[in-house]
Amino acid sequence: MNQAERWQIAGNAPEAYERHVVPTLFTPWAKDLLTRVALQPGEHVLDVACGTGIVARLAAPQVGGTGRVVGVDLNTGMLDMARAQALPAGATVEWQAGDATALPCDDATFDVVCCEQGVQFFPDKAAALREMHRVLVPGGRLALSVWRSLPYNPLTRIMADVLERHIGPEAAGMRAPCSFGDADALRSLLTEAGFDAVRISIVILTLRHASPAAYLHGQLAALPFAGTIAALDAAAQAALLTDMTTTLQPYTDDDGLAVPMEAHVALARK
Repeated sequence: MNQAERWQIAGNAPEAYERHVVPTLFTPWAKDLLTRVALQPGEHVLDVACGTGIVARLAAPQVGGTGRVVGVDLNTGMLDMARAQALPAGATVEWQAGDATALPCDDATFDVVCCEQGVQFFPDKAAALREMHRVLVPGGRLALSVWRSLPYNPLTRIMADVLERHIGPEAAGMRAPCSFGDADALRSLLTEAGFDAVRISIVILTLRHASPAAYLHGQLAALPFAGTIAALDAAAQAALLTDMTTTLQPYTDDDGLAVPMEAHVALARK
């Protein structure tokens, strides 16, 4: 099993993920993805690898009461957290446990399939993309994002380096989110899965948080190896956090943390 396949969070990490990581990191990217796919009222939308459901929750009011939104994820802890989140009045989301390589959905069911930062973790990316193609109606739209490689994502790179210094080889998994940063490989997989009109854009957003230490503390609690970090004594945890905030000093300004993050965002049609 490779590092990407191990990227499953458990215990209290889903709550930390929703509380600390989703508002600062994933909500801006979800808004950008949905703007690009331009949902219409009444459309049926599938959010693959939905996590705690930010894409699905933002999509639901856009498609309205005549639409349908389904969120699918393999991780039941993340789905439990998704179900616990409030939705806008009148909006509904169906949450389903399922594997991206064998989606629990009928053929030609959805107008739009979204996948925010999930493809890099799938053990069989080609199979997952074929499944997304299968469940789309003819002419249906796909919108997905994957982080570019580590040189373009200093936050992930710095966190990985610092964690490896403090907790050892287990932290190599921190590099997994940026493990599929090759746009040509992504384009080839999409084309082989049957998608047309594939368009891949480099998108750069700035992650901002008023307190670098507070954000990093929250993200560390949401990692798959959060338990290993929590097992460190107080002095070792403080040293880790100090090392990380110091190394990230070039990405801070008078408003706090300001670090660029880059992703490939792909749009395609069936």
